[in-house]
Amino acid sequence: MRRSRPAALLVFVLAAATQVGSPPVAAAEAGVDVVVNARAGLESVSDVALGVNHAIWDSQLGTPEVADLLKGAGVRAMRYPGGSYSDIYHWETHTAPGGYVAPNTDFDQFMAGVRRAGAQPIVTANYGTGTPEEAAAWVRYANVEKRYGVRYWEIGNENYGNGHYGAAWEADDHPDKSPAQYATLVRDYALAMKAVDPSIKIGAVLTSPGEWPDAITAGGDAGSWNQVVLSIAGSAVDFGIVHWYPAGESGPEVLPKTDRIADQVRLVRAQARQYASKDLPIAMTELNTSYGRNTQPGALFAADAYATLMANGVFNIDWWNVHNGMDRVTTIGGQTDFHDFGLLSSGNCNADGTVCQPALNTPFAPYHGLAMVSRFARPGDQLVGASASDPLVKAHAARRTDGGLAVLLINEDPEAAKTVDLDYTGYSPAPAAQVLTYGNGDTAITTSSGTARSVTLPPYSLTTLVLRPSTAQTGLPGRPSRPMASNVTDRTATILWPTPPPSAAAGVKYEIHRQLGTTSEQWGETTGLSFTVTNLTPATRYTVNVLARDGAGRVSWASAPLTFQTSSPAQSTCAVHFAETTNWGNGYVAGVDITNTGEHPLDTWTLTFTWPTTWQRVDSGWNGTWTQQGTTVTVTNADGNRILEVGATTSVGFVGNYQGPNVQPAAFTLNGTLCSTR
Repeated sequence: MRRSRPAALLVFVLAAATQVGSPPVAAAEAGVDVVVNARAGLESVSDVALGVNHAIWDSQLGTPEVADLLKGAGVRAMRYPGGSYSDIYHWETHTAPGGYVAPNTDFDQFMAGVRRAGAQPIVTANYGTGTPEEAAAWVRYANVEKRYGVRYWEIGNENYGNGHYGAAWEADDHPDKSPAQYATLVRDYALAMKAVDPSIKIGAVLTSPGEWPDAITAGGDAGSWNQVVLSIAGSAVDFGIVHWYPAGESGPEVLPKTDRIADQVRLVRAQARQYASKDLPIAMTELNTSYGRNTQPGALFAADAYATLMANGVFNIDWWNVHNGMDRVTTIGGQTDFHDFGLLSSGNCNADGTVCQPALNTPFAPYHGLAMVSRFARPGDQLVGASASDPLVKAHAARRTDGGLAVLLINEDPEAAKTVDLDYTGYSPAPAAQVLTYGNGDTAITTSSGTARSVTLPPYSLTTLVLRPSTAQTGLPGRPSRPMASNVTDRTATILWPTPPPSAAAGVKYEIHRQLGTTSEQWGETTGLSFTVTNLTPATRYTVNVLARDGAGRVSWASAPLTFQTSSPAQSTCAVHFAETTNWGNGYVAGVDITNTGEHPLDTWTLTFTWPTTWQRVDSGWNGTWTQQGTTVTVTNADGNRILEVGATTSVGFVGNYQGPNVQPAAFTLNGTLCSTR
């Protein structure tokens, strides 16, 4: 959504700031078990993964001090010209009618800061009040005249917020504000801009699954925003853009919401395959939290969110934003929080001057959260499976291109330290570890020595262990490419992977491993380039990796993951059709048709299914008695539809509610029998 910003210069206030160190470490609770599985390969870190947002109303944009601070945090991407200002900004005149533009914030100033920081630019072309010709001229200036080499270009910002669905925060001068109009013009923008530089990548605005207005179909539209945009413009764009600001008023409410990320990303990719017939890279070009924006909860959320998004293959993540300005003042975890979206202090005060921020450009806690992420996982590193036995401890791991391994541990308990014991599969670390720590109230990341197998996490802290292998890893077989799945049925699937390069060692065997959390189950091995798996469970999602093992027993890195889902049974004595009919953003109406495809009538029946997530529920239903226990939903017949004759269909329905991505159930049983789905 549009982020508010005072329409005035940042106030340069020299506030007396007392640097507060970490509080004494609390006594550690009983041990936490962390498992790292290097065979459970996830996605690799892109060269623009760690990003931030700049804005033309920020007078510090592109200054040497800010560029150096961002470089110090490991920032690799910077977005311009700033959120909703993108749709009122005219780059040639450096104006934004209706908004404030600070001096010395034009495109060249932005690029000077980007280059000084060693980062890459991400530029948002003006859709709301601009034209394809204006955007193409910007590409010509940036990449032909100035040779800046800007690769990534977005078309507009949050354009679903133009009033089409009710709320209007995004400027849009087009009489037609529908997703179809946006998508049609995105094609025109892409055509004009790529005529100037065919190498650029064009991004289209999409909605985040589970976030308003995702899944809503407005009057006159052929479908939801994503469905329409991808159907019309999908073939013309190179990546999709999503934003995310999880809501909540406390750490326990906000911090766990990173568990929504995997389903968010998976659903957007599924929509791209369904409506655009392509695998579409995803960028999250705005991200922030609603709680503890300047204090430790913001740092914990930032580190966990970035690591989780990278593990799920999001190639660019941009924190909103570098400077923003103070809002309300609270105390969180013993530290002053200004509810400021900025990574760095704006140095301003409240209206009566009684409370001031630290000196201008003082880093807030999320800055150090991003800095920790940059030290944990670098471009080219591969995230691998990691988990913790305590829900208040988050674990991430990254296999490094230099043979090392890094483990990021996040203690979300504001009161208790946690003693962690680590176990490793598929990687043998040397005993010693470098330990990086950022604790509550700290002003910098500290470095110390420790061990690979045990560490104590201070309350409300980030800790990274940097490990080396116990023996030198030389001559490993090359990592197999991402596998594919074909001929997927309810019980079988064939896993294939591309031909290895000619330099691949002779005698290599390929192992196929299924991921079960942080446990790997080897399905088999082969010297060929495909493997058929049998005895699978119908309507079940599987994630697999392929590893190469040579004759000396050396094992490659895991391939990137493949996820596929088996179908429901082709033949059954029952069939179910599940269809959503109306959606309003966090709830919907669905109908379920149940057909008796067996040879005998049913006298009473019970339909059962399980929600794939913990944030979905049935609020009410009809034509049956609906109940929900945990994530399991049952509906039993009403008196009027108790008997289901052979070939007969009965229809039931319900009102559903969700507080995250709305993942439809895949398996339905009728009187204990798994049904086919239609």
